[in-house]
Amino acid sequence: MIQTFAFYLFAFFVIASGVFTITSRNPVHSVLWLILAFFNAAGLMVLVGAEFIAMLLVIVYVGAVAVLFLFVVMMLDIDFAELRGGFIKNFPLGLAIALVLLAELVLGIGAYRAGSLQLGVADGTSAGLAGESNTANIGVLLYSDYIFLFEAAGIILLVAMIGAIVLTYRERPDGARGHQNITKQNMRRPEDATIMTRPEIGKGVEL
Repeated sequence: MIQTFAFYLFAFFVIASGVFTITSRNPVHSVLWLILAFFNAAGLMVLVGAEFIAMLLVIVYVGAVAVLFLFVVMMLDIDFAELRGGFIKNFPLGLAIALVLLAELVLGIGAYRAGSLQLGVADGTSAGLAGESNTANIGVLLYSDYIFLFEAAGIILLVAMIGAIVLTYRERPDGARGHQNITKQNMRRPEDATIMTRPEIGKGVEL
């Protein structure tokens, strides 16, 4: 009874949050509704016993992706009138793409029900460990059978991060605001650091 009530509660909030994410006029509100949808989707994953996916939804999507969206939306100077104008101009193209995707989805479901598609069947070579949680089983698979793919994915993400830093880095002249001289910082002696001298009221610190 409790599981059924929790399922309908989480499902209702997921659907409602998704609707408000799309219909909200304020982008910040949309991101906040999206975060709420992620949290409730994590609750649904816990109900079906997929606690690892629930953790990913909270840590990766809410803790990283959604928060990043929120900071980007709040920090950028967005022209909402131009944004709405671009939406209206590209609406026919978006509608055509949506119809194509819908047709492909209907065609795929129809082919599956007609028996034309044969889905893969597990051969038992990656059977889970008895008595262990889903997280432990996923860890065993990642660090045994798929260790090279896992490391390759990490290297690709690292290269992407370094590439983003290199592309956005701008050399600043010495003395400019925000400029850091790493060599000078590493060679600084303790006695050259800022020293608190118990300043009197209205006075600063001695450098």
